[in-house]
Amino acid sequence: MSLVRVACFAVSIDGFGAGPSQCREHPLGIGGTALHEWAFATRTFQGQVLGQHEAGETGIDDDFVARGFANVGAWVMGRNMFGPVRGPWAGSDWNGWWGDDPPYHSHVFVLTHHQRPSVVMDGGTVFHFVTGGIDAALAQARECAGESRDVRIGGGVATIRQYLRAGLVDEVHLAIAPVLLGSGECLLGDIDLTALGFQCVERAATPRATHFVLRRSGPASPR
Repeated sequence: MSLVRVACFAVSIDGFGAGPSQCREHPLGIGGTALHEWAFATRTFQGQVLGQHEAGETGIDDDFVARGFANVGAWVMGRNMFGPVRGPWAGSDWNGWWGDDPPYHSHVFVLTHHQRPSVVMDGGTVFHFVTGGIDAALAQARECAGESRDVRIGGGVATIRQYLRAGLVDEVHLAIAPVLLGSGECLLGDIDLTALGFQCVERAATPRATHFVLRRSGPASPR
């Protein structure tokens, strides 16, 4: 059965999914890179994202990164995750942080208020720019993913919060990094996961992160 899921989303001990002052020089916000050290070290990240297929560590952290990519038929992400460009796209040649061969290798639906033609990248990644909101983006992603493959909500924080609040997420994997940011973008503030039907169904700890998998007790909203 197809799921809508958040995977490998790193959060600080004090609840921030990104540091303050995100910009081209600090795409994850000031201090935000430290949230992802657990993933950077893994063999799956090194291979899937950096193309270094013989590098990186195996083990629990790597298992979670691999699970995050497994069976994903389409992605949804916010414009801020796609890049720092603001306003209309006209004249912009920005095609993401990831170079000519992004790690997604499928269709990615980017939430935006400004129309832009789809961008075809190497490795099978196609970025589509959706101006109709989170429901329209998810509907298109579901159609691409089909009945047997999942849709992954890639981020950033604001996008995940919207999908959680709307009751559209089936599963969330959080990786709590052993760092404090003090400020930034809070992931779960004012969101009642219990009311949304989530329960913790799995947990595991490593020196770099503590992993929690939260799953809804019923199907996500049909919106």
